[in-house]
Amino acid sequence: MEETVGDPPTSAVLLDHCHFSQVIFNSVEKFYVPGGDVTCYYTLTEHFTPRRKDWIGIFRVGWKTTREYYTFMWVTLPVDPNNVSTKQQEVQFKAYYLPKDDEYYQFCYVDQDGLVRGASIPFQFRPENEEDILVVTTQGEVEEIEQSNNELRKENQELKDSCVSLQKQNSDMQAELQKKQEELETLKSINKKLEQKVEEQKDIWETELLQLKEQNQKLSSENEKMGVRVDQLQAQLSTQEKEMEKLVQEAQDKTEQLECLKKENGQLFLSLKEQRKHQQKLEKTVEELKQQEAIATKKEQELTAQLSTHEKEMEKLVQEAQDKTEQLEYLKKENGQLFLSLKEQRKHQQKLEKTVEELKQQEAIATKKEQELTLLKRDNFRLMSYMGLDFDSLPFQVPTSDQGGAGQNPGLVFGNPYFGIQESSAPSLRTIKKCPTCKSNLADDVFDHISQQHPMETLSLDCPICDKSFSANEKQIFEDHVFCHTL
Repeated sequence: MEETVGDPPTSAVLLDHCHFSQVIFNSVEKFYVPGGDVTCYYTLTEHFTPRRKDWIGIFRVGWKTTREYYTFMWVTLPVDPNNVSTKQQEVQFKAYYLPKDDEYYQFCYVDQDGLVRGASIPFQFRPENEEDILVVTTQGEVEEIEQSNNELRKENQELKDSCVSLQKQNSDMQAELQKKQEELETLKSINKKLEQKVEEQKDIWETELLQLKEQNQKLSSENEKMGVRVDQLQAQLSTQEKEMEKLVQEAQDKTEQLECLKKENGQLFLSLKEQRKHQQKLEKTVEELKQQEAIATKKEQELTAQLSTHEKEMEKLVQEAQDKTEQLEYLKKENGQLFLSLKEQRKHQQKLEKTVEELKQQEAIATKKEQELTLLKRDNFRLMSYMGLDFDSLPFQVPTSDQGGAGQNPGLVFGNPYFGIQESSAPSLRTIKKCPTCKSNLADDVFDHISQQHPMETLSLDCPICDKSFSANEKQIFEDHVFCHTL
């Protein structure tokens, strides 16, 4: 039944505790036409200030608490509450949320405490021309109306009988009232006598009052003396309280400094633990690389020895830090030492990381060289197989380290397999050509002799390595192709 999100603030306060005169509703119609929006005009009095959670609700006449609203709208706060023009406010209710029956309703202004601050005259929701509607009734409805009239007549007769009995009761009450008046006169006479006694008692009370005033003056003088003494004691107390506050403040500052130092010590201890974990990881990586490179083992032993010494020193420092946390000045010095040791540890860690990277680079270079060597071996073996030569029967051999080998690559373990082949003019490096007729392998000079005897159109040149064919006219291209395989 509401137009806004959330329920308005209500209360179970009855009508006797509400103030209906603080908000006045203006221009309230006797009835509103259903299906249209209704605008409610109201005025705020001088002694009432609206609040953010105030609202205006439509209540059915006869409501008891503010929870019985049919629909409501939040109140808009005025921009300037002191201005007279802003006291005139209005709220518009949408037709969809208005009642659909013809009962009597009224506007009520409810504040955020759930109390009613104003109510309008009753009104209805009905068409304008409802009075001109012709009512058509049936015979059965007429009989029902007559029956209800008879019942109303009986009730009227019963009410008349009860009225007679009430009149009798009234006469009896009047007789009792006369008796009460007589008793009241007697009480008045007794009251006069009591007043006379009170006047006599007054004189006695006045004498006693004078005595009490004298005693009060004495007590006031003594009270003034005591007040001076109290002021002196309060001044002493204030000075002592100030001194106590200073001491408490100093104690709090010292405790805060101690807590800060403890926190810094704990953080340094945690950073040392993390540093040790990182060092353990580095030691594992160094141990793995130790097995691959013989040179790295010596460096790793030196690094581990340095790490062990550093760990012992760090353990001593941590032990001293735990034992002497209660002393403020010594903690500051020890924190400085720990900070310097952390710097050295970080430098040492950076050195370890650099050595690990160097070892990894050396390993990568070694793997690349091994891959190149395997590829060269494969090419060498393939060339030897194509040339029909055995590795042991070659006229050249790989020179040893005693013989020098100035033309070899010093980075290769097994030497350059092609060193000596390119410089040698042995007959094994001659190109081999296939005969186009019998498909037999022939040397270059034999092939030239045969090609002179046969016509050039029938000859073809085949590569002994990749079996690629060339025509006789492309002899230079064929020779360049075979030479490329030897590179």
